[in-house]
Amino acid sequence: MTMANKESSNTSAKLLYRPIGLVNGLISGALAGVLFKQIWKRIPSEHRDDAPKALESDFNLGEVLLAAAVQGALFAFVKALVDRGGARAFQRLTGEWPGD
Repeated sequence: MTMANKESSNTSAKLLYRPIGLVNGLISGALAGVLFKQIWKRIPSEHRDDAPKALESDFNLGEVLLAAAVQGALFAFVKALVDRGGARAFQRLTGEWPGD
């Protein structure tokens, strides 16, 4: 395969994968949100059911920062997991890796 054919093939794979990637992003965001709520319920806090938001005065800074760190790490983890799984499935179906 020539370099021009490889680049054209890779561009096509990226374009074909784009809608799948968008759907995977929605799925990973929703899944991460559900997981975060379940995890936050298990963290000892006065307000166990509600995750603190930065502008709510009921929470101290430590609780707000802990919630943000857990939520951010969990979102990144789930997004990477879903993105990688979607890319592998796409490669199995098409023979092309959607990234690179």
